Amino acid sequence: MSDKSLSIIIPVYNEAKCIAKTVNTLKSVLLDSDIEHEIIIIDDGSTDKSGLIIEEMTGVILLKHPTNKGYGASIKTGLSRSKYENICITDADGTYPLDKIPCLLEKIGDNDMVVGARIGSGVDYSWIRSIPKFFLRHYVNFITSSSVPDINSGLRIFDKGKAKQFYKLYPDGFSLTTTITIAFITSGYTILYEPISYKKRVGKSKIQPIRDTLRFFQLITRLGMYFAPLRVLLPFILGLGSLFLFSIGYDVVYLRDITDKSVLLLLFTLNTIFYALLADMIHKNGKIN
Repeated sequence: MSDKSLSIIIPVYNEAKCIAKTVNTLKSVLLDSDIEHEIIIIDDGSTDKSGLIIEEMTGVILLKHPTNKGYGASIKTGLSRSKYENICITDADGTYPLDKIPCLLEKIGDNDMVVGARIGSGVDYSWIRSIPKFFLRHYVNFITSSSVPDINSGLRIFDKGKAKQFYKLYPDGFSLTTTITIAFITSGYTILYEPISYKKRVGKSKIQPIRDTLRFFQLITRLGMYFAPLRVLLPFILGLGSLFLFSIGYDVVYLRDITDKSVLLLLFTLNTIFYALLADMIHKNGKIN
């Protein structure tokens, strides 16, 4: 098994308009680059002709979900079936520049993950989707204490062994890429962000901006508590502590007494501090074990 071997995982849900072109382009890129590979396509309960189109293809491994389980579930299915240590994920909708895959693979040797970050030239990205991503990216930067240019790019190559360490944390929905990004960063693994272009997709997007953004916030908050509890709870500690100081100052200076409000604020502050320290100890103990 060579260092240039690669398992490419492609989730598919109702992509009959573009799946054939995507796979043909991918095959051409891999052939020209002489990369030992396998192409794993997961038909995630498609209701159009996607499954029939894939069945007629040669040189691919087709896995099927009887019902639609989600993007993350498809990646997990492909990850469990893959045979190579280098895993590449990409989308079936023709948005990512597949010709960048050999370049990403060349750089995986010195890194645990190489992400095709959508910050290059020729990025055609909906401004409506960019608004929630702006806030999400800054929140992820805060949790991870790093600068992440693209938190959920769907084109990336990573080490299978390291990725499977967090297998139970991966959601079944679109948030898998965000999860693996946070997991790798907070675990000290190296990530390289390689600028790429991004084209407008063929067909209708499966992402629902409001619903999926709320799910993203819920997910990264949960992941933050798992990987960096002190950083997630720090704003609450500072806020409660400030309220306590203001309240106790008012009590002492103006009321000449200590009110129940100040005592409760002190207790809330101390409880949050102890909870944060306990969560951090559990996290560090888990890393040691």
